[in-house]
Amino acid sequence: MTHPTDTGVRRRASDRPPALADLLGEATVLEITEQAWTALVGEDEVLVPLPAPLPAVTRSSWVEIVGPWTGTVVLTCGADTAVELTGALLREHAPAVLEDEDVDDALGELANVVGGNVKAVLPGPSVLGLPEVGTTPPAGREANTCRVAVLWRGQPLTVSVQSPAV
Repeated sequence: MTHPTDTGVRRRASDRPPALADLLGEATVLEITEQAWTALVGEDEVLVPLPAPLPAVTRSSWVEIVGPWTGTVVLTCGADTAVELTGALLREHAPAVLEDEDVDDALGELANVVGGNVKAVLPGPSVLGLPEVGTTPPAGREANTCRVAVLWRGQPLTVSVQSPAV
């Protein structure tokens, strides 16, 4: 009779967490974002990987990942873009006038799907927190942040996978 061997990697509290750059890169984050976008927003809705400055007024949504690597996946776009995106996400079910709650729910759902797929490529076991919407959480060191800038319908949007601020 054979006994299963536990080969799970464990860390001591004093061990450093793995560096984000060793776990995933911009190409992976962009691919995950594009797949989530196609599934949720629509096959005709294209993301163009071009950096552009975000407007002064933005909305962000994020989910936290806790595991061997801990951090957040953050989606940020202009406030007007967030409203337009909500309409595209809800399609024919969109109310004539979108409430802030509708926009928060739509952005949270996008962050949740992108974050869940990022979690799937990171070492585990990991857990995904509930989506949050608000002021962008502060990022840790730039070296531990993977940021993808895209345009959707000509409007800038960023997806960041970032370690917590220390």
